[in-house]
Amino acid sequence: MNDPAHSGSILIIVLWVALGLVAMTLYFGNSMRSELRASDNRVSMIASDQAIEGAARYVTSVLLAQATNGVIPYMDDYSSAAVLVGDSHFWLIGRNNDEIAPREVAFGLVDEASKLNLNTATLEMLEMLPVPMTAELAAAIIDWRDSDSDLTSGGAEEDVYARLTPPYHCKNAAFDSVDELHLVNGATREIIAGEDANRNGILDTGENDENRNGLLNAGIMEYVTVYSREPNIRSDGTPRININTGRTQMGAYLQEKFGTTRANQILARIGPPTRQFTSVLELYTIAGITVEEAEQIETDITTSTGVIIEGRVNVNTASATVLTCIPGIGEDHAQDLISYRMANPDKLFTVAWVKDILGNQNAALAGPYITAQAYVFTADVAALGPFGRGYRRTKFVYDLTEGAPKIIYRQNLSHLGWALGTEVRNGWLAKATP
Repeated sequence: MNDPAHSGSILIIVLWVALGLVAMTLYFGNSMRSELRASDNRVSMIASDQAIEGAARYVTSVLLAQATNGVIPYMDDYSSAAVLVGDSHFWLIGRNNDEIAPREVAFGLVDEASKLNLNTATLEMLEMLPVPMTAELAAAIIDWRDSDSDLTSGGAEEDVYARLTPPYHCKNAAFDSVDELHLVNGATREIIAGEDANRNGILDTGENDENRNGLLNAGIMEYVTVYSREPNIRSDGTPRININTGRTQMGAYLQEKFGTTRANQILARIGPPTRQFTSVLELYTIAGITVEEAEQIETDITTSTGVIIEGRVNVNTASATVLTCIPGIGEDHAQDLISYRMANPDKLFTVAWVKDILGNQNAALAGPYITAQAYVFTADVAALGPFGRGYRRTKFVYDLTEGAPKIIYRQNLSHLGWALGTEVRNGWLAKATP
């Protein structure tokens, strides 16, 4: 006869074994679910990466078709937000430089000439950048990029870098990238990036609003570049007419464009061949050349001798912050320029319109530092894979100075986190579950 106690013990053992099997089943089931979700995320990341590659090719085609002779592609003529690539989508994170403190992410290509060039901006121009820029950092930037070992007042040369831990050399050569600022003495992460941790041009939820004003206080990275450049040749590849050294050629050219009577009027105002101009804008002011006339000749004339002109700021795309740094513009006229270009988008194919805002004297000061052309663009591409997963982000810099667009810089920015803003997050992360 079976012992009831013995039977009860066996039942308990069986129950424990069954419980263990159930626990193992649940554990492995949950583990497989996690593995499946991780696999889905990995597939989505791969899809996002491929969407970014597709975006890079798309931008190339847009620039090839529309960005001719320094003209910026019209926003309405290309797609820049939630562009479908298979089951993925991409966005081109841009900037709205017409607003003082934008609150929503802008989408589109970014003109690198809308910023100050670290390799060509003067000390005074760098010092005009807003806090957190300091006079000492501006001087250190000059010392980092110049070829000599002479110390700029307040700056840093080889002896300063030799005392750092670990020590390294002062470059004494041009910046190759904006991120190189991290090597300049006194350039902290807070100064470089400011409150814009993810580099999207707005103050996002979770970013440190140190002064609690609800607006982005960007670091100096937002306003500087190393890529702005433009060709000093005509669209057909022939040299431009130098108005300082080719006065005879200039006379014949003006007759061809405007007729003998108007050409003679312009030449009479220009004065003798010994008169030298610092910019084509100064020529426009002295000769009384209209905006309509300037549109016909601007890409055919120059005051520079090199094949490439480095570092001029595009007065049609620069923010008020950047325009303030330019001699002759400053705080007094920066917002006036932006207001004018917003109201007169059909008059921005030349720098001639600037003289009507600044006056002759200030226009002459600003002329050497400004342009109305754009030849280098950034495409800051963010992408989501199927179901809104697999967020990835890569920045491309395109150079058109030699004709066809060429990618000269590529940087993975995925580690900076979400940069598409709250609206896109709410709309797309809701689709994260298949």
